[in-house]
Amino acid sequence: MDMTQNLKCTSSLLFLLLHSGAFSSVPSSLFPSSCLLQGRFHLNGMHKTGDLILGGLFQVHFFSVFPDQSFTAEPQQLICHSFDFLGFRKAQTMAFAIDEINRDDRVLPNVTLGYSLYDSCLTLGVGFRAALALISGQEEHIVLNETCEGAPPVVGLVGDSSSTRTIAISTVLGLYRVPMVSVHYFATCACLSDRQRFPSFFRTIPSDAFQVRAMLQILKHFGWTWAGLLISDDDYGLDAARSFNSDLGVSGGGCLAYVEILPWEKDLNEFKRIVDVMRKSTARVVVVFAHEGMIINLMEEVVRQNLTGLQWLASEAWSTAAVLQTPDLMPYLGGTLGIAIRQGEIPGLRDFLLQTRANQFWEFTFQCKFAPAPSGWVEDGGRICSGDEDLKAMETEFLDVSDLRPEYNVYKAVYALAYALDELLRCEPGKGPFSKESCATLQKLQPWQLVYYLERVNFTTSFGDQVSFDENGDALPIYDVMNWLRLPDGQTKVQNVGDVKVSPFNGEQLTLDGEKIFWNFQSKKPPRSVCSENCPPGTRVVRKKGEPECCFDCIPCSEGMISNYTNSLECFSCPEDFWSSQQRDHCVLKQTEFLSYQEPLGICLTAASLLGTFICAVVLGIFIYHRSTPIVRANNSELSFNLLLSLKLCFLCSLLFIGRPRLWTCQLRHAAFGISFVLCVSCILVKTMVVLAVFKASKPGGGASLKWFGASQQRGTVLVLTSVQAAICTAWLVSSSPFPHKNTKYHNDKIVYECVVGSTIGFSVLLGYIGVLALLSFVLAFMARNLPDNFNEAKLITFSMLIFCAVWVAFVPAYVSSPGKYADAVEVFAILASSFGLLMALFGPKCYIILLRPERNTKKALMARGVEQ
Repeated sequence: MDMTQNLKCTSSLLFLLLHSGAFSSVPSSLFPSSCLLQGRFHLNGMHKTGDLILGGLFQVHFFSVFPDQSFTAEPQQLICHSFDFLGFRKAQTMAFAIDEINRDDRVLPNVTLGYSLYDSCLTLGVGFRAALALISGQEEHIVLNETCEGAPPVVGLVGDSSSTRTIAISTVLGLYRVPMVSVHYFATCACLSDRQRFPSFFRTIPSDAFQVRAMLQILKHFGWTWAGLLISDDDYGLDAARSFNSDLGVSGGGCLAYVEILPWEKDLNEFKRIVDVMRKSTARVVVVFAHEGMIINLMEEVVRQNLTGLQWLASEAWSTAAVLQTPDLMPYLGGTLGIAIRQGEIPGLRDFLLQTRANQFWEFTFQCKFAPAPSGWVEDGGRICSGDEDLKAMETEFLDVSDLRPEYNVYKAVYALAYALDELLRCEPGKGPFSKESCATLQKLQPWQLVYYLERVNFTTSFGDQVSFDENGDALPIYDVMNWLRLPDGQTKVQNVGDVKVSPFNGEQLTLDGEKIFWNFQSKKPPRSVCSENCPPGTRVVRKKGEPECCFDCIPCSEGMISNYTNSLECFSCPEDFWSSQQRDHCVLKQTEFLSYQEPLGICLTAASLLGTFICAVVLGIFIYHRSTPIVRANNSELSFNLLLSLKLCFLCSLLFIGRPRLWTCQLRHAAFGISFVLCVSCILVKTMVVLAVFKASKPGGGASLKWFGASQQRGTVLVLTSVQAAICTAWLVSSSPFPHKNTKYHNDKIVYECVVGSTIGFSVLLGYIGVLALLSFVLAFMARNLPDNFNEAKLITFSMLIFCAVWVAFVPAYVSSPGKYADAVEVFAILASSFGLLMALFGPKCYIILLRPERNTKKALMARGVEQ
């Protein structure tokens, strides 16, 4: 419809422009002195006079027919049909609220509210014309005064039912700042919260943005991450789809398996295609933002294909629709969860409705006609209305006020306008909010002034609900959560099972009574609707290529990495001293490994060390007890005692290699080992040298050689040789001493505690020095192996040094190739083996003679053996 052709310069809209203040700064002489109505458009409506008039647009009929939509001089007759009980009840609720306010001295005292209510007939053209008729007025001739002052035809509107019609109407009303308060669940488009486009629009119903978030909270509550979405082909459905797509990822609620647009017309092929998509999808939850007429067409195909096992999630547009609550549909729609407008109570409304006498309502209710006809019948065979029919006796939905939802929003909208007007008229001159602290007055009221007070209105209804508007004109959002209970007789009861609301402290909050919810499944439990099952802790999510983000595979975390929450996108490495558990869901302390006193190997080595020490002590005791015998005194008994003490130290130093490595044990173990063995080998070396010296002295002219091997020289030689090793150890510890180290190279899940030698050169020099002394002792003893029996100790030394060298030559490759604690075990074994070898080889034969063959422990016996040879 081309409005530029219909609204001429003298149109009644000019009157609205003047009263809106749009041309307040322009001299009135520039305008015509009067306005003439160019044409009248007949509308179905109800009117009541008053000091201030509130307008209303309601859907009282479903369809309209008229031949020409242009303004003409001749009145046009609009034909609306298919009477809507519920739409008419909303109009009556507005009339009731205004009547109640007029009877209440607390709100707008001494001011009477009137109303002009028009039927939009569910048609954009009719609704738009009705809105223009309300804000422009229907006076035939308007005379403009010099000041252009006066109250507008209506001070505010209670809005239409559709987002599309509301957008069109409020776009025009916003130009003139005429307030419009929408109440219907079809006017929930989030786009209407845009104050730049709709500066004077308000609504007592939450926007679709909140409805979508409420839906998402329900999906999230039940773990439904995989759902289908069906929408209507209008602003209501398309905007809901946009909000769903944008909010779904942010909320982490999942993703959509499919999005389908339901056609307005009954396109059987299209509905069949949509139901086929639903059947093939693995999504068990279907979210529907559409009108009940579309749902009826959809359900016919659902029933035809017998598509069961779905959980329906209904928007407010059809969550309480009685037309869908039939026994035939309950096998499919039973258990439906839906978002519904907040239910309220309006005391006295039913008594007011019982006083209704509108002709069309009466004819529709009692199926009669007021048109005169002979014999009491009209032409189509119907009955003539008498006007005395008993409305109270009729069981109609019109009188059922037990479930007031849109009507409750109408009630709140009217009171919001009334409270805003009340505050406006209570303004004290000089304390007002407008220019120069002025106030609005009843005689000079302008629509934008009412918008100012409407933005700040705040009151509580008799039902206990707080009503106020935010900066976008939206009321405090709250929805009821409904559930379709399937009764045994096949009937349906729509029950309230919770609510979704915004709390000042907790934000958006979903409250559900899980015990009351009816599930239309054999398990009587909520269904599972996921594309992929949740990845448990210990795994990570890997998206499936080309599929929505809700479809993924679960890959176990690698060793040493964990994920400790469901649907982890990545695995995390454990700290250095930790390792992943077997389930890869938490980190555990790594096992520690070292040569312990508690393990069998450590126990055996400790026992061997203590046994060797004990044997040394026993042998030392035997030698001390028999110190005066020839076999003990032969070849310097002091060296024998020193040798036994050094062997005892060798056995004891092996204990430093057992137990958890610490700094002092790491530093002491090699130093003690090196010095103890050098002391031992030094004593053996001196013994060997003494044997050779004595042999040379027994030959003619060899007596001078003994003077270099007296007791003092022997002690000095042992001390000097040992001091060299002590110096090597000191230099090593000072420059780069051994230290404990946590080695993780051998095992990922274990920490091997070991002593790092620090300086490899220092350790090599220490071992090399022992090796040089041992090799020298072996060579000298080997040279003296064939001496007479009285000097036969050289054979024992040769044998002991052979054992010693063999052990330590085998030690080197074994030590290098042994990891962790086994390297320590190899070194302890080498110490014990070489110590036992020296002990047994050097002192075993002597103890045998002392203890078992004492007759051979005499000088004569020893000398006799030498003579025999």
